[in-house]
Amino acid sequence: MPALWSLILPALIPVLADGARGVFNWLTGGLGAEPANTKEAIELMDAETRKLQAIAALDAPVGTISPWVADLRASFRYLAAGVIIVPAPFIALYGIFVPTEAVLAFADFYINALAAPVFSFIFGERMRMHFRKGS
Repeated sequence: MPALWSLILPALIPVLADGARGVFNWLTGGLGAEPANTKEAIELMDAETRKLQAIAALDAPVGTISPWVADLRASFRYLAAGVIIVPAPFIALYGIFVPTEAVLAFADFYINALAAPVFSFIFGERMRMHFRKGS
């Protein structure tokens, strides 16, 4: 059961954080982070635009790159997630040949250190957006 919680809790952290934000917004009437006038609203939009431009500049390749390199860069996180998820059935089959304690120890490490963050990356944001859309 603890291994199951180690998969569920990382996916629920964004949901819980969004819920806490909703409680604070409800208590303060949502006025805490709102700009007080039009000038502040424009300054806030400009700051957000500059932030997104800086993030895009960090991720932009220098010079021209081959299309396959651009595709690889875009899919790297998902390929890395696949490298972590695909061996899971083989870990279960490995238990036939080695002592059960060794497999359980490795599986506990695998689930807590590798698989839980990957599943949170893949499903956590989608679940949070689903819950936000419903509320």
